[in-house]
Amino acid sequence: MPSVLIWLHVAFAVFTVGPSTALTMSAPRVIRTKNVAVLQNLQRMNRIYSIGVLGVLLFGIWAGIAIGDGKLGEWYMTASMTLFIVALVLLFLIDRDLRIAVRALSNETPSDDAKVQNGRIAALSGIVSLIWLVILFLMVVPE
Repeated sequence: MPSVLIWLHVAFAVFTVGPSTALTMSAPRVIRTKNVAVLQNLQRMNRIYSIGVLGVLLFGIWAGIAIGDGKLGEWYMTASMTLFIVALVLLFLIDRDLRIAVRALSNETPSDDAKVQNGRIAALSGIVSLIWLVILFLMVVPE
């Protein structure tokens, strides 16, 4: 049973974290080109992948409980779970900024070009990417 849970944990990580990172990193370029249709699609996909990313955490905790041996209480596991929750919150903040950018670019006012959201999305997606790398390091190296 633990091997199936670990497999699901890794599968969710590969198929949700990767695409989520790629689309949040590409959103600033789409905002700069003012392509509202693509931006709406990115925002919708970001919401779906952000919810899917939650599966990584849930299957990871479930696998840690199934394995036992006190692994879930190790410092690197606690740090990883904390960083994961921070990254998940940042993904939902990116979703909020994507919605605001879609609204800003959809209206007819030329002065509202979503520059604030563009910068915020770029910064937050970079931070989220770094958090994923730190979590990957913590999952592989301390053992």
